[in-house]
Amino acid sequence: QVQLVESGGGLVHAGGSLRLSCVVPGNMFRNSVMNWYRQAPGHQRELVAVVSPGGYRNYADAVKGRFLISRDSSKNTVDLQMNSLRPGDTAVYYCNINNVGREFWGQGTQVTVSS
Repeated sequence: QVQLVESGGGLVHAGGSLRLSCVVPGNMFRNSVMNWYRQAPGHQRELVAVVSPGGYRNYADAVKGRFLISRDSSKNTVDLQMNSLRPGDTAVYYCNINNVGREFWGQGTQVTVSS
């Protein structure tokens, strides 16, 4: 059973920043497409950011210019730096990897942005 371990969620005021981190098993790190998703109450889960093994990055329009996804091979983590947070960013954030056609999820971490 592959488990992704997330950390870094919490409560922040609008305009603030948070950094999420997800530990990926070392044997899967190099070949995995890594993603961050989020799900707000009453909404479907949505893709927030993606980074490929080669470093290609893409973002949902709602977070472009505010969020940055990165891979850290020294720690086997995929991180999401979230700046200029808004109340609309409030959600449970999930780490996800796709490794040679197999998909794995973290347990989720709550991010709450107060106005």
